[in-house]
Amino acid sequence: MRFMIIVKANKQSEAGVMPSTELLDAMGKFNEDLAKAGVLLAADGLQASSKGARVQFSGSKRTVVDGPFAETKELIAGYWIWQVKSLAEAIEWVKRCPNPHVGDSEIEIRQIFEQSDFEELTSKARSGAR
Repeated sequence: MRFMIIVKANKQSEAGVMPSTELLDAMGKFNEDLAKAGVLLAADGLQASSKGARVQFSGSKRTVVDGPFAETKELIAGYWIWQVKSLAEAIEWVKRCPNPHVGDSEIEIRQIFEQSDFEELTSKARSGAR
């Protein structure tokens, strides 16, 4: 199973404040542990939303909204993609993670759809339509 591990942004990350050397070292070691265990597929930190944009869809209309975005609790500061056996295993790895921010932080764990999930849904929809 693949999971996206989402590090939520905070005021400091949105202000472009870089992590301390100590935190970068701790995260580097954590990423090495993930890689050695064969769990890590991808990992990146994200620039502040002030350097980004959103595209809003309304029917056929597209509207571009430039950052920054006000609600930091809804923003992402970084992510990992992990290959693990279960949600429980992903949770155990996250519990070993250094705190990604000074003070309170939140990390969200979301399972990634696999192609087989869509094939299952398509198959069920077809059999239900008969």
